[in-house]
Amino acid sequence: MDWLLTIMGCSTFLLAGKKVWWAWYLGLATQVVWVVYAILTVQYGFLLGVPLYGAVYAWNAYKWTKERFEPTETDI
Repeated sequence: MDWLLTIMGCSTFLLAGKKVWWAWYLGLATQVVWVVYAILTVQYGFLLGVPLYGAVYAWNAYKWTKERFEPTETDI
């Protein structure tokens, strides 16, 4: 499961670096996997990062989605 988390986390950042608007949703999905990982491995310290990272991913998902689908002057 640690490999899955690494791949998902790196993919999120690589896609965000390429300005792919849905990358942040992948980051949000990764947080669910972090919760499962923390509970299964009894490493509850990881649960502290979930709301913090989740807030960053959610905020960026909101901003990037809004920007992506906001009408431009050429659309009007």
